[in-house]
Amino acid sequence: TGIILKYRVPRRPDEPQGEPARRPLQDAQRAVSLVRSRAGEWGIHPERIGIVGFSAGGHLAIATATSFDKRTYEPIDDVDRTSCRPDFAIAVYSGYLKAKDKDELAPGIHVPSGTPPVFLVHGGDDIVSPPENSVLMYLALKRAGVPAELHVYAGAAHDFGVRKSDHPCSTWTESCANWLRNQGFLPTNKKE
Repeated sequence: TGIILKYRVPRRPDEPQGEPARRPLQDAQRAVSLVRSRAGEWGIHPERIGIVGFSAGGHLAIATATSFDKRTYEPIDDVDRTSCRPDFAIAVYSGYLKAKDKDELAPGIHVPSGTPPVFLVHGGDDIVSPPENSVLMYLALKRAGVPAELHVYAGAAHDFGVRKSDHPCSTWTESCANWLRNQGFLPTNKKE
């Protein structure tokens, strides 16, 4: 099952710099809680709820996966009593993860204990969002003991998405599906 989140962008002038933008993260945290709170009603396994994002959305997926320990808004209703921690995150050619002019994670990005498994994908020739964003995130996840997998495709630029082509980057969805199976989020056979 896939659910598409329409979230608020871009960063507003009243938001602090150097940390993930609040409003998109609020929307993502609320969405994870909402899906989990309605999982039974919607026929979704409540412990197989992930978040996927591309480019700036990849940053939001990472921010959601690493910011579950503190809600970015005051609870609105009972939905907000439900965990906003996704069970996994998939970040494709993410931006804004690397500190400006430093080979380290951007301020505001941290990897707390309990961060869910993460699958990272990037194009090696991405000039919009250089692959160092995903490489640094992968290293931080590994140092924190978080299960993570990183795929950097040589010759691939930004925005290759899920289109099929002759380029090796078009196989990332198959690699991701295998990773999801190995992590226990997708069934390994028809009976699960």
